[in-house]
Amino acid sequence: MRLMGKREIGKLTIIDLIVSFMIADISAMAIERSHEPLINGMIAIVTLAALQIVLSYLSLKSRKVRQLVDGKPLVLVKNGKILDAEMAKARYNIDDLLLQLREKNIADVSDVEFAILETTGRLSVFPREEKRPVMKEDVLPLLRPFQMPITLILDGKVQEQGLRQIGKTRFWLKNEIQKQGYRDFKEIYYASINYEGKLFIDGKDNQTR
Repeated sequence: MRLMGKREIGKLTIIDLIVSFMIADISAMAIERSHEPLINGMIAIVTLAALQIVLSYLSLKSRKVRQLVDGKPLVLVKNGKILDAEMAKARYNIDDLLLQLREKNIADVSDVEFAILETTGRLSVFPREEKRPVMKEDVLPLLRPFQMPITLILDGKVQEQGLRQIGKTRFWLKNEIQKQGYRDFKEIYYASINYEGKLFIDGKDNQTR
């Protein structure tokens, strides 16, 4: 089985599946029929494994062989319209299609640009552009690069370097802490400002506002 290659169960081809079942069946028969030479079963298993390996190699090198062995993907939905002929060819009913769409959080077929039945039996769904979830790349121009917060107050002492980095003064900082109920810098254990301009203030435990 290791020589036959590594694949997920859901990605096994029909040939892979048949060979696996036949090897299991032949192995069971070889063990049960103790009166027959074990070599007979071993020859059959090696022959099947060799056939699968040869077909896998040919499929790797030839697209025609790959399509013959694995089949072709079928487009079941195009521009929000179900293709009845393709559904019939794949023997795929409407309930199966709707179930697969619901599993991908799509309630309406009209929201689908393309739905493709892959050779593995899985349904690949591409929603219409206006129904596609917003990706980070869509708002990338609006995003600012992350920066570490800048310390403004540490153990009651104003960090002048931090104020210079953000282009603010002690007077501005005093106003900001007073808005949150603090009277003096000494009442604050730690204060910082993040890259979004939000001020974080942590007062000393023994201070009351």
